[in-house]
Amino acid sequence: MELAYYSEYAVRLVNTEEPARNKDTLTSVDTIRELFGPASQAARRAGEADVTRFRTVRAKLRAVFTAADEGDETRAVDLLNSLLLEFPVSPQISGHDFRDEDGRPKWHMHLAEHPSNATAGYAAIAAMGLAIHLTEHGVDRLGLCQAAPCRNAYLDTSTNRSRRYCSDRCATRANVAAYRARKRRETERSEETGRTADTAQESVDHGGFRPDSGGR
Repeated sequence: MELAYYSEYAVRLVNTEEPARNKDTLTSVDTIRELFGPASQAARRAGEADVTRFRTVRAKLRAVFTAADEGDETRAVDLLNSLLLEFPVSPQISGHDFRDEDGRPKWHMHLAEHPSNATAGYAAIAAMGLAIHLTEHGVDRLGLCQAAPCRNAYLDTSTNRSRRYCSDRCATRANVAAYRARKRRETERSEETGRTADTAQESVDHGGFRPDSGGR
């Protein structure tokens, strides 16, 4: 498994909350286990205390995405380094699930799950994955959805660094909103132009020369 894959752990955790909508799905141990995935042993160690701890880690990860979204590279890196120090990883060489033509393992780097508790394990994996993504692709590849009020986190993997939304749904919603706003402005300009023309015509009618107004 490539280490960059682990960056998705950070995205999944951050997106359990939508602050602008006052929505939070991180409310139970079952939610934590879903974040890990069915094959994770660490998920089975999750307990009620991890719900609060996961929320704390989530806030720290969102702060990294927020700094990156605001273009503050140094702050984003400093925040991520703090997470890496708080939740160190345990790398190991693994060969499971991958075989070459001769049936030998295809050795690759793997992050061992932290033995102490579910939060520490998840945070270490998420922070390391995000760090690898950041150093390989750049801080500007970490973003927050521009389709207000969404603000979900995403990792930009586009070839031209053009991604602005967390999903096709949000992109469509934002495009529709932009189209409606543009049509509204066009209508307002048209109405303003019409009112200006009417005012000009009234000025001509009331102030211009009329044959029957005198001057005999």
